Amino acid sequence: MTDEAIAKWQAPPRQSPGGQAHYSDMAIETALMLRLTFHLPLRQTEGFMESIFAFLGVTVSAPDHSTLSRRATTLPSVSLGRMPDGPLHVLIDSTGLKVYGAGEWLQEKHGARARRSWRKLHLAVDAASGMIVAQTLTEKEMGDPSQVGPLLDQIQEIEQVTADGAYDGAPTYQTVAQHGAHIRIVIRPM
Repeated sequence: MTDEAIAKWQAPPRQSPGGQAHYSDMAIETALMLRLTFHLPLRQTEGFMESIFAFLGVTVSAPDHSTLSRRATTLPSVSLGRMPDGPLHVLIDSTGLKVYGAGEWLQEKHGARARRSWRKLHLAVDAASGMIVAQTLTEKEMGDPSQVGPLLDQIQEIEQVTADGAYDGAPTYQTVAQHGAHIRIVIRPM
């Protein structure tokens, strides 16, 4: 903690009506960076920062977990990212999601057998940045290859599509070819 950082820890006085922020954007960003670096929940981030300040003998306080949660959404550096520039190397896969509802409660409370409800989340991820660039949510009966088209429709420029063996087949190759003959396809065997 430099003297400059301590001096900028408090938010500058607000000129417009409304509540006064206690911590500067830099303080909130610092807390969120520590949170991401050490994989901490918000409450643990608050305690970790207080411990660091006590160890260093610094007289500033750490933002509380509620403030971190509320202010994180308003920071420009934390806001939604931009779509990566240029043609993308896209990784496609899906995962099952269990839908919880009254059936689960009835089964636990009364022992009644309830049919489980599932959905499939299909994702397209930019291989370079790890950013999710397209997604669809379907019923569990929908096959993975059926969602390649809707995923690719959400992306403007594609260089390569990589998927696992569940996507191996003519429908996937035809769908990718419709989006551009130049797109490379890599299907990993299962």
